[in-house]
Amino acid sequence: MKTTNLHTNLTLIVAVSENDVIGKDNDLIWRLKNDLKRFKALTSGHCIIMGRKTFESFPKPLPNRTHIVITRQKDYKVPEGVIVVNSLEAAIEQTKNDSNPFVIGGGEIYKQALDLVDTIEFTRVHHSFEGDTFFPIINEDIWKQHHTIYNEKDDQHKFNFSYITYKRR
Repeated sequence: MKTTNLHTNLTLIVAVSENDVIGKDNDLIWRLKNDLKRFKALTSGHCIIMGRKTFESFPKPLPNRTHIVITRQKDYKVPEGVIVVNSLEAAIEQTKNDSNPFVIGGGEIYKQALDLVDTIEFTRVHHSFEGDTFFPIINEDIWKQHHTIYNEKDDQHKFNFSYITYKRR
């Protein structure tokens, strides 16, 4: 059951291995060119909500997006234009003028956001990896697969992968 309705169209976006790994040592494990393009296309022009460690994994803020970083650190220093808050609820409040903000990680933020989002844009990487950060199991009593696109590995993609859009039931 959805615990609150702070936003009407909040989307979580994530890439997950077959064994539910999403990262290792605060970094992506795989690079799928088309998945990165899809991430850019979906999130451009929108607010992106993330934890501090996810933000720190970027070489610089991503262009054409409003970055909202959640941290418990007082006086956390960020580049101009990046918004710092201390809770997911405060981050969502910052997105009230965005028609479709995105939660982009990491693991703890995803766990907190799962009960608050309406849509999950899920990339399933059809391979298992070692990692230290995992995505929760999607409860199919709550989430319905709305749309799936399967992608074969090729010279630019080392692994098969699928785009799956889940909508809250």
